[in-house]
Amino acid sequence: MGRRIDLSGAEIRADHGDGSPPIFLPRQPAASPLLALDIGGTLIKLVYTASCGGEEELRFAKFERRRLDDCFDFVRAQGLLGCNGTTTGSSKENMTLKATGGGSYKFGDDFRQKLGVSLDKLDEMDSVVSGANFLLQNVPGAAFTHMSGKMNSIDISPDNLFPYLLVNIGSGVSILKVTGNGKFERVTGTHIGGGTMFGLAKLLTGCKSYDEFLQLSQKGDNFVLDLVVKDICGELACQKQGLSTSTLASSFGKVITSMKKLADYKPEDLASALLSAFTYNIAQISFLVASLLGLRRVFFGGSYIRGHKSTMDNISYALNFWSESQMQASFLQHEGYLGALGALMSYGDPRDENLNLEESQEENSHEAAGPTDVTSADEHNDSNIFPYLLVNIGSGVSMIEVIGKGKFERIIGSHLGGGTILGLARLLTGCSSYEEFLDLSRRGDNLAVDLTVGDIYGERGYPKIGLPASTTAASFGKVNSGKLSEYKAEDLAAALLNSFTYNIGQIAYFVANLSGLKRIFFRGAYVCGHEKTMDKISRSLKYW
Repeated sequence: MGRRIDLSGAEIRADHGDGSPPIFLPRQPAASPLLALDIGGTLIKLVYTASCGGEEELRFAKFERRRLDDCFDFVRAQGLLGCNGTTTGSSKENMTLKATGGGSYKFGDDFRQKLGVSLDKLDEMDSVVSGANFLLQNVPGAAFTHMSGKMNSIDISPDNLFPYLLVNIGSGVSILKVTGNGKFERVTGTHIGGGTMFGLAKLLTGCKSYDEFLQLSQKGDNFVLDLVVKDICGELACQKQGLSTSTLASSFGKVITSMKKLADYKPEDLASALLSAFTYNIAQISFLVASLLGLRRVFFGGSYIRGHKSTMDNISYALNFWSESQMQASFLQHEGYLGALGALMSYGDPRDENLNLEESQEENSHEAAGPTDVTSADEHNDSNIFPYLLVNIGSGVSMIEVIGKGKFERIIGSHLGGGTILGLARLLTGCSSYEEFLDLSRRGDNLAVDLTVGDIYGERGYPKIGLPASTTAASFGKVNSGKLSEYKAEDLAAALLNSFTYNIGQIAYFVANLSGLKRIFFRGAYVCGHEKTMDKISRSLKYW
């Protein structure tokens, strides 16, 4: 059994906002370095021990996955191929590094050939939870809130930490219910995550890095492209319905009626609209899941937060809005390194064998709350159709609980609706109508641009949580180039339809279960009579 890390007295000796400052370990004995990696769909994250002024500390580094050789050069330059705590003999060839993430499978041979080391592959979800619990239980000031530009540290007693919801935003999004150390379940996830934002940002703005996209979004105005409630129903109708006139109604919804082409929009405004669209959506899904589970504490982590103020503000605002101030978004220092931190913590852990993905045979924790009937109105007579959820897909989406004739209540809505689909379709494909967009989508292959579980983990998929290789992990997550001409309009259309119809279906499923409704009807200009749209929504609900 290798040496373990002494976490007692761990602290961050830097101001908030420094990105990923070192974590000092004052009681950790000086020794050869320890290194652990999280090789994800987009980034490679490294956490390693190093000496500083006679004390040991944890340091952090990251590389784009496509720059694997740069990562190898860094490991050599930093002298991280010392004993590293785990060997099966005296030679470097017998050395193993702790690693997690799907890339630990795909690039194991590269590490063996280039660095002469083997990768001890650990389950990603186990590692992420272990890393989050390490920060929350051992590092003062690791958790904070960020609202309206203000960051405030929060103190959490380890005795009052559990349960909590952990929303990990990587290329896709995983949502975990954590009930203790090593005790959690992956409740759900969404394929609309950081990889979706970055993929679309490349196509729409030409940005070459996610940090560049975030910088662009800081200087833009999303309302150049987004519809607000006032734009749709006017100020008087807003007052009657109790809606704020400035509430976001449809991301990219203004594009539909505009004569502008993609080149006519500022990259900054496009970036701002993308960031708002997807951060609000992640926050809404997180709110619904937390509500279903009866949780009030929600932590957000993952490499796509990056300590970015607008990202955190958007998530905080949206969670506060949807929960009517009953939930507060919390964030973590080093939020992008949770998996690598968890992997590092496993050095010398006698429970290590329980974390190995290859040996794990846990059943899928995703369970439906009950069968949901997705059908059309003419299949039921008036006496037995109530109550039901009515999902109206227009430019945005409204979800209404109907309990009788003339008796209904609007429960919630989504800004990612038909206006979003067609708005983005016009910018990406140049189509002039929804019918033309649907025709394009029928001839396209979304997998030309969508990242699958198999692309991350290999052909075996992720069996521990029941995700086959064919499952979409991140819509538009395969996009590597900012040149639209390199992608077929048909494939982009197929990816758009797949991503947003599945998202609408997922939200409708959660809302129906939260409201105790078993029957859902879909209507609206963007669904009625469109066989492909109806089929996608039905598939989504069947899956969830």
